[in-house]
Amino acid sequence: MVTIVWETWLNPGAEAEGLRLTRQIWSDMKGFDGYLSHRILIDQDAAAHLLVVSQWRSREQADRVKEQYAGSETVRQLTPLLAKPRARWVLSED
Repeated sequence: MVTIVWETWLNPGAEAEGLRLTRQIWSDMKGFDGYLSHRILIDQDAAAHLLVVSQWRSREQADRVKEQYAGSETVRQLTPLLAKPRARWVLSED
């Protein structure tokens, strides 16, 4: 199992739409092979800052889905709302 963390910083005023689109992305992930679960965390001190902590069966499956989904309509809608490119970390537990 692997944990993937995505960090998103949204433009001011785009918080509600960015959260809606982030929720849509992760709803879509449920249909992909290898997806196990996710949690969306909203920074209490900066509503434009989101973290998504997701669990996948393997890094290979998570990477494959990342490539397949990169051109999706939802990602295309989210991209202009970003204050900076999303960051991604791939982690394993000790």
